[in-house]
Amino acid sequence: MIFFHAADIHLGAEPDKGFPWSKERGQEIWDSFRRLIRQAGEEKAGLFLIAGDLFHRQPLMKELKEVNYLFSTIPDTKIVLIAGNHDYLKRESYYLRFPWAKNVFCLWGEQEPCVELPELGTAVYGISYDRKEITDPLYHHIKPQRRQPIEILLAHGGDKNHIPFDRSVLERAGFSYAALGHIHKPEMLVKDKIAYAGALEPIDKNDLGPHGYIKGICSHGGVRAEFISAACRSYILLPVKVKENTTQFSLEQALSRLMKEKGEKNLYRIVIKGEHAMGTEFDTERIMKLGNVREVIDESHTVYDKEALMRQYRGSLIEAYVKRFEGEGLSLREEKAFAYGMEALMASREE
Repeated sequence: MIFFHAADIHLGAEPDKGFPWSKERGQEIWDSFRRLIRQAGEEKAGLFLIAGDLFHRQPLMKELKEVNYLFSTIPDTKIVLIAGNHDYLKRESYYLRFPWAKNVFCLWGEQEPCVELPELGTAVYGISYDRKEITDPLYHHIKPQRRQPIEILLAHGGDKNHIPFDRSVLERAGFSYAALGHIHKPEMLVKDKIAYAGALEPIDKNDLGPHGYIKGICSHGGVRAEFISAACRSYILLPVKVKENTTQFSLEQALSRLMKEKGEKNLYRIVIKGEHAMGTEFDTERIMKLGNVREVIDESHTVYDKEALMRQYRGSLIEAYVKRFEGEGLSLREEKAFAYGMEALMASREE
């Protein structure tokens, strides 16, 4: 049996609100979800697992209708989902009274947290959120009941405020596979056994790296699972090193070339490192306009001509300060301390 494991889809989110690409990103999340549903149908997946946060907030009725229609287009695929901390089950949630398609099974918690799918030889266990934070290790108390040959845990959490769990406890529980959500970075905690699918699309500047879903195959020999990259674009941390001869224009040219090489559609967090000449300051606002730049952090520091400083400021506090750092062989830490002190002294002269 082929199964798909997705999580943290966050339909309704508009990442980077206020940036030019924000609304487009919101639509891309829906587009990626539609492609994923279509892919599950094309590959004749028997099971589609959604490990929480299908929506970024409480779903609207019209959104549930759209999602349900998509689910209905793959009637031979059984879909099992839980609610996460973002789309948790409020008392008035549309989730609770929505008439789902026949192939959709929701573990909302009204009954025992298990759905049996005999035609697939599979039982899926899981717990939905009924509030934003749950600090109890609820998944530690769920054990496979040997109802079907394949028994899967569908779980959302892993930090202290969102159903914390110990990986070793889940491993010892004996599930065929634990499909996890909440952490946006995909990660295989135990090979072919316990995995975070990660967010389908990155929704925050800290969601670096590839995103997508997990495709698994269940057989008599066990489970084989692999991550499949599927996101429209990625957030990329782009460090760039400057030198004393680097100018604003040469820096912009280098960054434009790098972003073109890595993909102009991607979103960039730029970190400027290295050394720049005295009197050189990089205009980060101009860099923000080069393309899909989400953030610019300037960590470069000034290289000072100490002899020129002592000549220019002879008899002043600056000359005395520079003399304390004369000579070769200063450590990187000492050079940084000198630069910070000089910046403070120069700033005080300008006030």
